[in-house]
Amino acid sequence: MPTSTQAAPAPAMLANAAPANDAPGNAASASAAAAYTNPVSAGAVDTFPDPAVIKGKDGRWWAYGTTNPIFNSRGETGEHILPTLTSPDLVHWTYAGDVFPLTAKPAWWPAGTRPWAPDIRYYNNAYRLTYSLSVGGIGLATSSGPNGPWTDRGQILPAASGCPSGTIDQALITDTDGSYYLYWGSYDTICVARMNSDGTAIAGPVTQIGHGRRMEGGFVVHRGAYYYLFYSDGGCCDGAFSGYTVKVGRATSPLGPFTTPTGVALTDLTSKDGDVLAASGNGWVGPGHNAIATDLAGQDWLVYHAIPQNDPVFPPVTGANGATLNLSKRPLMIDRLDWINGWPVVRAGAGPSRGAEKAPVTTWTVGSTFDGNAAGFTGGFSWSGGLLTTSAAATSLSAGSVTGNVRVEGDVRGTAAGISYGSVTAWLDSSARRLVVDGAVVGSVALPANFNYQSWHTIVLTRRGTSLTVSVSADRLLQDTATVSLTLPSSFTGGRIGAVSRSGAADVDNLGAAPLYVPVTTRVADPVVGALLPAYSDEFDSTAPNAGWSWVRPDATVTVSGGSLVRPTQAGDLALGANNAGVLLRDAPAGPFVVETKVQFDGVRGNQQAGLVLYDTDDRFVKLAHSVLPLNGVANTFLQQTEFTKEDGGRSGPSFGGPAPGTMWLRLLHRDGVARMATSRDGVTWTWGAAWTMPRPFRIGVVAMGGTGATARFDYVRTYAAG
Repeated sequence: MPTSTQAAPAPAMLANAAPANDAPGNAASASAAAAYTNPVSAGAVDTFPDPAVIKGKDGRWWAYGTTNPIFNSRGETGEHILPTLTSPDLVHWTYAGDVFPLTAKPAWWPAGTRPWAPDIRYYNNAYRLTYSLSVGGIGLATSSGPNGPWTDRGQILPAASGCPSGTIDQALITDTDGSYYLYWGSYDTICVARMNSDGTAIAGPVTQIGHGRRMEGGFVVHRGAYYYLFYSDGGCCDGAFSGYTVKVGRATSPLGPFTTPTGVALTDLTSKDGDVLAASGNGWVGPGHNAIATDLAGQDWLVYHAIPQNDPVFPPVTGANGATLNLSKRPLMIDRLDWINGWPVVRAGAGPSRGAEKAPVTTWTVGSTFDGNAAGFTGGFSWSGGLLTTSAAATSLSAGSVTGNVRVEGDVRGTAAGISYGSVTAWLDSSARRLVVDGAVVGSVALPANFNYQSWHTIVLTRRGTSLTVSVSADRLLQDTATVSLTLPSSFTGGRIGAVSRSGAADVDNLGAAPLYVPVTTRVADPVVGALLPAYSDEFDSTAPNAGWSWVRPDATVTVSGGSLVRPTQAGDLALGANNAGVLLRDAPAGPFVVETKVQFDGVRGNQQAGLVLYDTDDRFVKLAHSVLPLNGVANTFLQQTEFTKEDGGRSGPSFGGPAPGTMWLRLLHRDGVARMATSRDGVTWTWGAAWTMPRPFRIGVVAMGGTGATARFDYVRTYAAG
């Protein structure tokens, strides 16, 4: 069912339309779902981490995942190397094999490696699947079809890549000039480099474009004027204590610099705002490592993995490297990706979905994958081998017409191939090297010098009112090679869709039209703070904390001075077995509440920290702190992080919030057994982040620990009723 933030559906666009399934075996509409429930991989595989997704030239969606024990529940005790799924509708998935059999690993792989984090692209007549090796290095496999057979192309980036965080979590993008870029990096730096002309090696300098604690999983798309770098931070794979979140920065160049919604550079040595997806306390933890798919209506979908909190881990399994492994279950998830005020966010900020949601649009109102016949298209093209083809200038038109706000797309191949919508035609002019639009409106834009007209490309015409946008890409992965924006005459009403050749041989496939999606333009409202609860608060305006406080391990260095609680950091800590730091505590109110503090902190050495806790025992708490953490791979370099950590029963895991300047405001909201964090740099504008489950009992606490030499000044601790 639609969520409360989903806008109303688009007006009907039919006018004498042919049936949506006018072609037998139409893969785009054979099993379209009205609704879905996460995880969408349920019933197909047990787990599917780090998903990469593409809409194949066969009209189906294909997904590729990290090496994992996908059939453990069926009695298999080992792993599948880069398993593959396929779906007609992004909802119903079927196992389709593995990229590499366990018995046929490429000979060049180092011993003891497990392939991770595939990325899938299509250009120059080939599907290009890159993957990283757990011991370092990035490999490439190619195929003429989305399900192989795959040809090993060897290593395209060595372990010593020039990026301080090593070589995993790679992703490709094709820029508008036809050049290729490779992004990679993990724990705690993401890098980029321009590649050579065939995308088989880097050919430019390595540029660091992101720094963050456990930053990894970079995935870049080009939308409008910006390149958007999606990435994940926090812990990916710690079972119920996984703090993974998806965040984003944007830039005007594929090389950066990338910045967050509040203007923080992704290379700054602090944690970042720009949350796209974070745990909400509804049973999914660690949502992250995303790809993006676009449905037939033009709606984008975040494709990612998440961990079921109540069933988070496998029993010990035999890894593809022969080792005994303890792994988290990370099934395949999808959720609507909204673009609000120029920034992407899942479900308008509601987080990963739990119940029934409106499914992607995967059925054309008019159109076909041409798997069985010409599907009612008549004219100069012939049907052959699952596509429309011609050897000379020709046009074939659908039986049905479309009007209103609509998205028309088709895969084309040829030196003058294109598609039409009513009296508008968009085609590839190889002689002029341009994407040309003519008919009711006229325009064109240059195509790259290396554009391959004999390789499949997707042309998309998007009409919203009188605005028409025409784009071309190799694989529908938000990396358009060329885009034309035009204004339609008010008299334009639409019409039939068609396959077009302006001259010479051309092929057209997967041609159809669907009502254009209606964008969600308003975020879910942030939590509201209610009335101050003085009995659970302290302004520190006396010479000592007020009567509500008590200690676990008293700290004699704490004073109240100048309207602040002054806490020098202790050498002790509150982390798993190291429970020797003092915790200043007071009772929490019985109902939902928000506890807030303003803290000035001058920590510069790892792991100094200061902040709030919801504390039950030394082994059961949630902590929100300004923490100083080392930047992995770079000596004597530290990050100022907003750390949001849960510990319970000998396990713990961090998530990370917004920027952590020297003076910052912290909030913890507790409602219905869930604690959610927020930070601010001015006490007025708040960045809300992830949530951890934390049932009562607990008390509110203040800590300053992790190493001596720093001082925290808490201006107040205020507790409010939650609005």
